[in-house]
Amino acid sequence: MNIGIIGCGAIGTDVALAIDKMEEIEKIYLYDIDEDKAKSLYKKVKKAEVKRVEDFLDEVDVVFEAASQKAVAEYGERVLRAGKDLIIMTIGALFDDRLREKLIKLARENKCKIHLPSGAACGIDGVKAASMAKLDYVTLVTTKPPGAFGRRYNKRTIIFEGNAREAVKRFPRNINVAACLSLAGVGFDRTTVKIIADPVVTRNSHKILAHGEFGRLRAEIENMPNPNNPRSSYMASLSAIATIKKILDPIQIGV
Repeated sequence: MNIGIIGCGAIGTDVALAIDKMEEIEKIYLYDIDEDKAKSLYKKVKKAEVKRVEDFLDEVDVVFEAASQKAVAEYGERVLRAGKDLIIMTIGALFDDRLREKLIKLARENKCKIHLPSGAACGIDGVKAASMAKLDYVTLVTTKPPGAFGRRYNKRTIIFEGNAREAVKRFPRNINVAACLSLAGVGFDRTTVKIIADPVVTRNSHKILAHGEFGRLRAEIENMPNPNNPRSSYMASLSAIATIKKILDPIQIGV
């Protein structure tokens, strides 16, 4: 299988290095709006080649996005029209209902899939299963060091409390977990999000709370920061790698 990667930052780098060791992967095409990033990663990946997205689309089976909401809007439609599976890490882009529905429609028409890794959170499989019956509420509480938001806080501070749609708009780089959780459960408008900046903590944490006909769910994770980008959780990279592994494996685990 051949894979194209859009975005050669911390997550794109982790994914490229991991899949470079997978026997099933024959070729890895790299693209970044910052060409120097793509060229730097190319030197570390044996199976890699640097190409523009439009130049590698015919060569790949899957395209992996780890760039930005803008990149999802710019390339998502093109990838799906070409009949290629698309893995989206910047899931916050899908709060745009028109874009999301357009991508879903194209995936159906061209018989391909859109994969959304669970990212830095745990418990999303449970919420997705629970949504097959009545879900009363789903809440996400995210706590990060102030540096993750590029601000200074001297004490624990709630910097956002509202629904997931507004959270994704205001914090596009920090709360992709909320987007994934919303799509798995009760939607962007009914999913409640609380974002906390805490100068005492050293790790990013996500707590998911849900209640419905299935019972109650509480899932919490404390993430180690990505060594290449402290603003990103290492678990997000591992989730992306696991998603690609799931595509390759004959045994499918989880919902």
